[in-house]
Amino acid sequence: MSLPTHPDLAPITRHLRAMYSSRLLIAAVHHLYVFEELATSPLSIEDLQTRLGLKERPAMVLFPALCAMGMLAFNRANQLQLTDLGTCLTYRANPNLAAYVGLEKSDPAVLEMVERLKNDGPLKTPTGIAYIKEGEGPSPMDDPETSRSLTLALAGRAQLLAPIVAHKLPRHNGHLLDIAGGSGFFTYEWLLANPEATATVLDRPQVLTVAAECLDTFSRSNRSGADTVPGRVTLLPGDMLTDELPEANLILAASLFHDWPTETCRLLAQRFANTLKPGGELWVHDAFLNDALDGPQAVTDYSAQLFWVTKGRAYSRREYRQWFTEAGLVATTENISTQLDYGLIRALKP
Repeated sequence: MSLPTHPDLAPITRHLRAMYSSRLLIAAVHHLYVFEELATSPLSIEDLQTRLGLKERPAMVLFPALCAMGMLAFNRANQLQLTDLGTCLTYRANPNLAAYVGLEKSDPAVLEMVERLKNDGPLKTPTGIAYIKEGEGPSPMDDPETSRSLTLALAGRAQLLAPIVAHKLPRHNGHLLDIAGGSGFFTYEWLLANPEATATVLDRPQVLTVAAECLDTFSRSNRSGADTVPGRVTLLPGDMLTDELPEANLILAASLFHDWPTETCRLLAQRFANTLKPGGELWVHDAFLNDALDGPQAVTDYSAQLFWVTKGRAYSRREYRQWFTEAGLVATTENISTQLDYGLIRALKP
């Protein structure tokens, strides 16, 4: 399968997400006083988190971002300390830029970020956080207009990445389960590359309405074999958190875990492990933090955006591999890059 050629589009998404990290920096200097806390001595992540009154998720969004910016760093004792750059954000430094950064400290978006950091999300969520289901209530993605808008917005990214991901996933004649598959483009491209295989795209019913339209367009694209794809894919409405999942040889979780907090990610890893056939593989396509939790900045920017619009954040490969192991899977060590600062990792079911 030949891959389409196109320019690297990562700068577009990086510029888009940078505004969220700017809010983090201003909040850290003028509302949480991170730099003043560290001005006297280094602190462990846990101690700094406690002093700032932060829960795990906002701490793991904020601290890696400040490290990626070059403001904080880990010492040999794995404590966070100020860098020379970070020291210039304390008032005791002469000269310093603390007051200059404070010019934006009353910006409404900064104040909203402060609220979210202190409360692990917005205080008022009458209709859920962005597009993520809240408890037993209805999913925002069950609203036809909301679902259509988001699914189509994400479809362009999926169309860009899907051929690359399909090229790097295993060649297989079995069944692929694409969970929260959205427009379905990852599945359609994989089926095109695996003409004997079948697949299921699982998502909310309103999302699958858009997926069906994308499938129809894909099947009429005049690409060799595209017309066979509709007969080999099932669009299955369901809730990945509660409904029974169909057995599969391969599971693809693309841009999925990052929408959820750690405890939900552990639950999902176990559910996916349970539905894999022996010898099956779980593949995750996402943007990953460094295992040291100190960057890269493109991913910490993305993590800040995810923190703003979902219940989740970006996670490190080490965190994913821990969930895989807890679920009884065997995590591999491959780190496979794709594009837009994304990559692939996988785990095997014995």
